[in-house]
Amino acid sequence: MPELPDKRTAFMDWYLAVVDGAGVTDKRYPVKGMNVWTPYGFRARRNLDAVLVREIEATGSEAVEFPTLIPATEFEKEKEHIKGFDAQVYWVTRGGLSELDIPLVLRPTSETAIYPIFSVWIRSHRDLPLNVYQIVNTFRYETKTTRPFLRVREIHFFEEHTCQANEAHATERVRSNLGAFRKMADAFALPFLPVRRPEWDKFPGAYYTIALDAPIGEARTLQLGSIHHYRENFARPYGIRYEAADGSQQYVHQTTFGLSERLLGAILAVHGDAKGAVFPTAIAPYQVVVIPIPGPDAGDGPLRTAEEIAGRLARHGLRVHLDAGDERPGAKYYRWEQAGVPLRLEVGRREAESRTATSASRLGAKGRVTIDRLEHEVAERLAEFDRALAERAAAGFAAAFSLAGSIAELAGSTTVRVVAWCGSEACGHQIEAGIDGALLGVPEGPLPIEVGSPGACVACGSTTAVRWALAGRPL
Repeated sequence: MPELPDKRTAFMDWYLAVVDGAGVTDKRYPVKGMNVWTPYGFRARRNLDAVLVREIEATGSEAVEFPTLIPATEFEKEKEHIKGFDAQVYWVTRGGLSELDIPLVLRPTSETAIYPIFSVWIRSHRDLPLNVYQIVNTFRYETKTTRPFLRVREIHFFEEHTCQANEAHATERVRSNLGAFRKMADAFALPFLPVRRPEWDKFPGAYYTIALDAPIGEARTLQLGSIHHYRENFARPYGIRYEAADGSQQYVHQTTFGLSERLLGAILAVHGDAKGAVFPTAIAPYQVVVIPIPGPDAGDGPLRTAEEIAGRLARHGLRVHLDAGDERPGAKYYRWEQAGVPLRLEVGRREAESRTATSASRLGAKGRVTIDRLEHEVAERLAEFDRALAERAAAGFAAAFSLAGSIAELAGSTTVRVVAWCGSEACGHQIEAGIDGALLGVPEGPLPIEVGSPGACVACGSTTAVRWALAGRPL
């Protein structure tokens, strides 16, 4: 088995090897940053999307789909928004052989596509709240080095857009989104922190932004998604207002909630190990692989038993694959470990004769299942695997943070640092320079480690309005 690069000290080399070994994408498409979803990767993406849809629809959000092209006249209405994206957009200026009267933008995100229609849909307070989402592709001209799932130019994107009657209702929607994402992350066994970004790093046009961050590698973090509270910042330029119960005209308050294929990259990055990918059962392309082991005196017993096992598990609703190819068993074990399949069932002559299968979880737990109680025992093994995966991820999460009591302590950090910060932008930039990264912001909720109360700001020494913040190096 070829040895992978070290995950902690050579994270990106390790990550690229894991992605290649799992076969979830093909990077050979001739446009940089636009990768091909392989059948195996598409299965994972489809399963991930199903979790997102289940949890967001449980909060009352409904699916829509808006066009890909945005007229420049609509895109330019929100100046803060275009200021944030004008260096990243793709422009369409010709239709066939003709120059377009109004240039079109391939959506980098969909506020400016959706909000002109919201202004038509919403007329009365009875039309509120409006909570809709779509799962579409967005396009951004990424000028940095592209990486599969983490930094791409064509992005598989989940985005919820809502309109609320007032700021309090919009704030409640933000809280609802945080709750929905916690359930999504639990399904993926993915620890994270919601972090309110500093003013200089919030989404263009937002009143505030809450990022969903996970620690990855040495002092690095990955933003899994974000939730934005807009107040009336988009409603005013797009004329999204309603007649209140008292007859007055009011602008809506808006929120958005965005996630992308970066979630899949995060799952590979957090759970993967020295053998390759590890998928939680919720999104695993195959939850179980069944491998018959032929032998000179085995006859067709292993194959027939393996076929029975695969058929029964499939009828039970599991995603199962029967690997009856002619590779050696050891090569199959290696391949499916690389691919991150949660559970492997092996059937040789002895198993076929005793009506059992040898089980091996992707995390190394070994055992036997009896075919008489097959469905029940496989469900138990998968649940045990998910619990062990969550425990391993939680331990890694806790170890990824440490306290820094001064700017000097930030240099050469190998963990994400918890620092005392007074809230000023000048001090924030000093912290960023000290860690050669970013002041991520203030956590929304408990810190990942026990540190007590903050004392003085690590940059200026002030004890006024000091709060705990996180500093790291975003991927």
